[in-house]
Amino acid sequence: QVQLVESGGGLVQPGGSLRLSCAASGSIFSRNAMGWYRQAPGKQRELVAFITDGGITNYADSVKGRFTISRDNAKNTVYLQMNSLNPEDTAVYYCNVRPWLAVGESYWGQGTQVTVSS
Repeated sequence: QVQLVESGGGLVQPGGSLRLSCAASGSIFSRNAMGWYRQAPGKQRELVAFITDGGITNYADSVKGRFTISRDNAKNTVYLQMNSLNPEDTAVYYCNVRPWLAVGESYWGQGTQVTVSS
C-alpha cells in the first residue's frame, strides 16, 4: 500500500505562483513515475506533468514553460512549481504514483485545491 500526502494549494492572484508538494510512503515501486493531475469543475481529470525516478519528464501543452516538476528520490517527494498562474489553472490537483515500464497499481492523493482569482 502507498500513501500520498499533498500540500501547498491555496488562493493566488493571476500571474502569481504556488508550489505543490506530495510525499509518498509505503511500498513504492523501484521504477515509478510521480505526477500531478488536475480536475476542474465539470471537466475530466487531466495530466499536468509527471517525472520518473530516472528524471524523464512530461508536461501538458497548457503548462509548458510555466510549470516545473521535480522530485527528491531520497524523500519520495514530488514537487510542482507553478508560475504565471491564470484562472484556467483553477482545479483540484491530485498527486499520483504509478509503476514505470512495469505493471502494477496506481495510487492517488486526496487532492489539493488551487484557485487563481483576483
